[in-house]
Amino acid sequence: MTAYVTGEHGVLYTGVRNPPMTIILALDAAWTATEPTGLALVASDGSGWRCVAVAPSYDSFLAHAAGQRVNWAQKAPFTGSAPDISKILEAAQRLAGGRVDLVTIDMPIATCPITTRRAADNEISVVFGGRGCSTHTPNAARPGRLGAEITEGFGREGFSVATKGTSASQTPDLMEVYPHPALLALLSRAYRVPYKVGKSRRYWPILCPQDRIGQLHAVFSSIHVALGNVFSGIEQVPIDLAAKVSTLSALKRYEDALDALVCAWVGVRYVQGATTAYGDETAAIWCPTDA
Repeated sequence: MTAYVTGEHGVLYTGVRNPPMTIILALDAAWTATEPTGLALVASDGSGWRCVAVAPSYDSFLAHAAGQRVNWAQKAPFTGSAPDISKILEAAQRLAGGRVDLVTIDMPIATCPITTRRAADNEISVVFGGRGCSTHTPNAARPGRLGAEITEGFGREGFSVATKGTSASQTPDLMEVYPHPALLALLSRAYRVPYKVGKSRRYWPILCPQDRIGQLHAVFSSIHVALGNVFSGIEQVPIDLAAKVSTLSALKRYEDALDALVCAWVGVRYVQGATTAYGDETAAIWCPTDA
């Protein structure tokens, strides 16, 4: 895929790569700056897709690009922060060996301010609500200014919001995705996949926390295996370590990493022309056509 872009820091990439490469950066974006955001970077030279890097926070992604491996077993939680978009893209370029063509993000974005539910949210809820995959309602506070700043930051670097009618040939795009319906397609499920750490008590109300950890690890493993059928290098997320944690909160880093990889997979499907846009000319949520 060829991109011709001039960002606020100058021309990041023009022309045709040799060999041609498609690079996707995916963000499982937290709606507040206090929570960490998972990131995945994937690339293809036409011979298959590989996982270049995965990290459970902006800081750990930048550190990884600087040569520091992600310590998935660290006891302290990974922290949230407001992202510096230019630094994130520079780090991605350093890791992948080329500039990013497509950014996928699990966060409400639009070409106009977001104050309430959008056509995209309503359409997703109509199509997927019966399968347990309705959307949360965005408002002026969440993601609010943070979401607007992320959208504006990518816009300054040449990434346009992919709305209904946008095609993969119009890269570089900033594309909103939603992991829940994507997982229906990835895992061939009829109903919402129970993998959210914060909802484990609702999923398994009679189980103790350690047993809920075991249940979540089993679901994480199934997602990990399915992603491994798409991306080489998926072992960068050491899913076996997730079975050894002692608290549910320690699982959150794995959930965020897997969500980011699912977002990356939707980007792959988009590049392949196998996604559907739900929404209008101001905002769209993109889902695999077979969801």
